[in-house]
Amino acid sequence: MKKQMVRSSLLIAFGMFVGVLLISNFSPSSIGDIFASTKKFGADNPPVTQSDAMRTLNTAFTSVSEAVLPSVVSIEVTSSRKITRGQEFFEFFRPRDNGGAEEESLVKGNGSGVFISADGYIVTNNHVVEDAKEIKVTTYDKRTYKATLVGADPLTDLAVLKLEGGGDFPAAHFADISSVKVGEWVMAVGNPLGLTSTVTTGIVSAIGRGQLGMSKSSYSVEYYIQTDAAINPGNSGGGLFDMNGSLTGINTAIATSTGNYIGYGFAIPVDLVKSVVDDLIDDGEINRGYIGVSINSVRDEVEAKALGLDGVYGVVVGSILNGSAAEDAGIEAGDVLLELEGEKLFSSGELQSRIAQKRAGDKVNVLILRNGKKLTKTVKLRARDEDNKGFADNSKQEAETGVSKNSPVNFEKLGFKIEKLTDKIKKEYSTDHGVLITEVKRFSAASDRGMFPNGVIVEADRKDVNTTRDLKDIIDDKKPGDAMLIKVKYPEVTRIIAIQIPESEG
Repeated sequence: MKKQMVRSSLLIAFGMFVGVLLISNFSPSSIGDIFASTKKFGADNPPVTQSDAMRTLNTAFTSVSEAVLPSVVSIEVTSSRKITRGQEFFEFFRPRDNGGAEEESLVKGNGSGVFISADGYIVTNNHVVEDAKEIKVTTYDKRTYKATLVGADPLTDLAVLKLEGGGDFPAAHFADISSVKVGEWVMAVGNPLGLTSTVTTGIVSAIGRGQLGMSKSSYSVEYYIQTDAAINPGNSGGGLFDMNGSLTGINTAIATSTGNYIGYGFAIPVDLVKSVVDDLIDDGEINRGYIGVSINSVRDEVEAKALGLDGVYGVVVGSILNGSAAEDAGIEAGDVLLELEGEKLFSSGELQSRIAQKRAGDKVNVLILRNGKKLTKTVKLRARDEDNKGFADNSKQEAETGVSKNSPVNFEKLGFKIEKLTDKIKKEYSTDHGVLITEVKRFSAASDRGMFPNGVIVEADRKDVNTTRDLKDIIDDKKPGDAMLIKVKYPEVTRIIAIQIPESEG
């Protein structure tokens, strides 16, 4: 009886359900949808089947990321700076009022660093930890340590830290810099804009990038790896790694007009990094050797032609520091340094970088070109004397031959004007001869070659210039298309400028 009642109830319920479906005009497919377990979203298969090559590339990127991330740390620096009292809030929004009393205010900054040893040594940028009162380091696994500054080198923008408390840390592997090639994949790892453990990828865009003007010191070493991997504030001191997971450089700067990444960044090559950190860990300071010259790269075919070179390479010596290693070795202003230790030189930055890895007292062999002849000089490097800033005047003294030969001259097609020197300028420029550049026309041949006003031309075409007539005669003797060198003294540096003679100059 009970079973019959249950069966009757089920039949009544089913009949009501069918009735509702009929009244609602449900189709058979709608019934199927109702009884379906879930609603399906998305296509059945991916639109592209990944190739084996792409899978291999993806695996390479993920493998390198997993391997190198633990060796990169986040650095928080507390430092102090003087601000005008009452302006803590407004200091970024309006000019400082110098009338108020100054007081110290604590500020925080962030950067990155890379473990270079298992016992806790870290390399970073000098500008990250400069003037630091307290340094904290956070590792990839979120542990925080206090760090001490072992030493710093502002001229390469490198510094070394040591973690307090010890441990077994994941040190980076140093790449062989000679194997790094333009166009190869690299990864920049750091903490940009406070975003910890960020990985960006790109390629090596150039090697040996220099003369970027990042430092005001003429002794600064600028010889960078350029990359298009995204680098932003906070990446400074982080690592640039190759696809073997080896450290190729320490990220240090970006080319930008906005303060953030706009396409290119720069890293200090690992061979220079290794040389600097060795000194800082061993001695706490840099015992760097110097040649003692002001130098410029050979910039193009015009300059190479004027120098008598068979290609665009070499480094031109502008002036020699008094009592320097270069002076002792017999190097002269106007010499072209062709090779260092048997390897060709292609830029002033390259020479600086290679010498920066030497210590005072080391000897280096330099192949030079002087007046068309190749000579080898052995230079015993010296430490830099901070107080010795005078450059030797290597040009010969000759008496002026009369005021009539010192009338102002306008080299219109070259684009510059000259006049005779006054006694005041001779004293100011520490020279007893030459002619003063009074004007350089914008976009002229002289301007394009790097000439600017208020320099003293002391030599042209390897001949001393005593009067304005001397320079005019030297230039008039040249044929259109000929190239020549002009030696120009400025207050802080002497430059060798190559110019090409245009049609009908004089």
